[in-house]
Amino acid sequence: MTSIFKTAVAATALMALSSTAWAAELRLSHQWSNSDIRHNVAQIVADEVAAADVDLDIRIFGSESLFKAREQYQPLSRGQLDMAVLPLSYAGGQQPAYNLTLMPGLVKNHDHATRLSNSPFMEAIEAKMAEDDVMVLVHGYLAGGFVGKDTCITKPEDVSGLQTRAAGKAFEQMLAGAGASIASMSSSEIYNAMQTGVLSAANTSSSSFVSYRIYEQVACYTPPGEYALWFMYQPLLMNKSTFDGLTPEQQQALMDASAKAEAYYVEEAKKEDADSVQAFKDAGVEIAQMSQADFDAWRAVAAETSYKDFVASVSDGQELLDMALAVE
Repeated sequence: MTSIFKTAVAATALMALSSTAWAAELRLSHQWSNSDIRHNVAQIVADEVAAADVDLDIRIFGSESLFKAREQYQPLSRGQLDMAVLPLSYAGGQQPAYNLTLMPGLVKNHDHATRLSNSPFMEAIEAKMAEDDVMVLVHGYLAGGFVGKDTCITKPEDVSGLQTRAAGKAFEQMLAGAGASIASMSSSEIYNAMQTGVLSAANTSSSSFVSYRIYEQVACYTPPGEYALWFMYQPLLMNKSTFDGLTPEQQQALMDASAKAEAYYVEEAKKEDADSVQAFKDAGVEIAQMSQADFDAWRAVAAETSYKDFVASVSDGQELLDMALAVE
């Protein structure tokens, strides 16, 4: 009788221990404020996983409170960080192929971005992530456009001779190839540079144009519409070993939550672009649109500048570039 009782107690303790072992808290890092679309993506995943009641908690550390923006990928790959939302091109130093996810003219619009995220090209990029013990939970692209202090910018010749700020090395290479003079600075510095005459044109995300009130300093805005040059891949990533160590129920809860967050990401990214157009219109700024011919002309310049440099510096660069360009 005593033996049976001891066995029962031991079994109960073992079950309790196992249940505790399955419970987990994941740390998620990002660089933005709580009002940003990318924070909202993270919050959706955290809330949905909590609602699934699978003993899994996701704690979000925003505004670079855990790691600096460009320092997140390495701890993520080493398992020192569980999850992160970040522009993948920030990790281009570790994996040069990632620089292709911030390349001019590679993505035309948001629907094209979705097709790219579900293409063999993205499978090849994810294979490189797997080498670093990293996986994608939520795909996402954000778009950007151009502003001109005195003129509209839709085609390459429009930037010739202009002092221009670009978002990323590849864009600087393309704009320089079109005859622009490049001024490197963060997007937060565009306003003052426009105000003081240091800049006459700039390229960045639609959300940054609005949050930094650039509409107060320019005459014309070319937003991302049917055709856009600037798209930046900014996924929610996870350490793969951490994911593999979760229970099947926890893994499923994460995947279900991520699917909901990804659907939100796509629609909200489109909404941000539309909101930016309205903000510039309300400020009396002229709105210009890029045509198919304009887009093709920019891509031709990119082919001779940024694409060429990428292919020369990445061992399988041509193959990856061809895979990306093959997505209609």
